[in-house]
Amino acid sequence: MKHRFASWLPTGLPLALGLLAASACDTSKSSADAAASNSNVPATSPTNSQRNALAADAMEKNGIRLTPYNDSPKFPEAQMRLISPLAGSSVPSGDVRFTYQISNFVLTKMSGGPHMGEMANSAKGQHIHNIVDNQPYTAHYETSFAKPLADGQHVVLSFLSRSYHESLKQRGAYDLRLVSVGNGPAPATPLLDVTKPHLFYSRPKDTYSGADAKKIMLDFYLVNTTLDPSGNKVRATINGNEFMLDKWAPFQMEGLPAGENTVKLELVDNAGTLIPGPYNSVTRTFTVAP
Repeated sequence: MKHRFASWLPTGLPLALGLLAASACDTSKSSADAAASNSNVPATSPTNSQRNALAADAMEKNGIRLTPYNDSPKFPEAQMRLISPLAGSSVPSGDVRFTYQISNFVLTKMSGGPHMGEMANSAKGQHIHNIVDNQPYTAHYETSFAKPLADGQHVVLSFLSRSYHESLKQRGAYDLRLVSVGNGPAPATPLLDVTKPHLFYSRPKDTYSGADAKKIMLDFYLVNTTLDPSGNKVRATINGNEFMLDKWAPFQMEGLPAGENTVKLELVDNAGTLIPGPYNSVTRTFTVAP
C-alpha cells in the first residue's frame, strides 16, 4: 500500500500560523509555499503522445467507455487554506461561515482547455467545492460564505475546482478537517482520522442533458493515498459494470443510457479489499436526460 500523507505543518503569514497552530487537524498546505506570482496562467498542456497514452488506457464494458485524461489546464502553484472555522473547533448552531485564503487561482474565471466545451461547465467559472460528511458538494464562487450545518461533529473537505468541476489534485489545493456545531458533547471517537487514506465523491452529480450528456466526468478526491497498479485502487462500478482505476485522474464516461445511472466508488487495496474509512465506499445516482 502506498500512502501520500498530508500530516504536515503549514508555514505562512503570522496570523494564519497562529490560527492553524490551534489545531493539529489542519491538513492543508500554506499559500506562502507557493510562488510569489498571483497569475492564473496554466502550465503547458500534455503532448499528443501523452494524450495518446491515456487514450490507450480507456476501458469499455457493455457500451460504457471510461477514458482518463490529464490535458486540462494546470495550476501547479494554486493554494487554498480554510481560515475558519478552525480544525477541531466548535461553532454555534445554525449557519456556519467558511472563510478561505486563496492564491495563484482566480475564482469565477473560466478554466479554458479542451474540455470546457465538451463537458458540463459552470457559467460562473472556477470555484470551491465544499463537501460536508461526503454529501453532494456545494459550489462557491467567493472566499467567504455561510451554509447551514446540523448540530454535531462534521467532516469538511474543501478543494479548488476548474470551471467544469474538475478538482485540483495537488497538495495545498485542498483542506480536510473536523468541525463541531452546537454545544453538544463531542463524540467519543472522531468521525474520521484525518491521517488515514480516504476517498470522497465529487462528480457526476444531478442531471445532464444535450451536449453535456455525451461525455460526463467522473471525478473523486483522495487524501493520504495514491493509486498504483501494484497498490491502492478505486473500484468504480457504473450501472453494474466494474472498472478498476489505478491512477488518480478525472475520467470521461461515454455511452451512458438515458435515465437514472448509478456510480459506486470504493477505495481498495491491491488485493481488492475495501480500505477502512467512513466514506471509502459510496454510491450515487445521476440522470441522463433523453
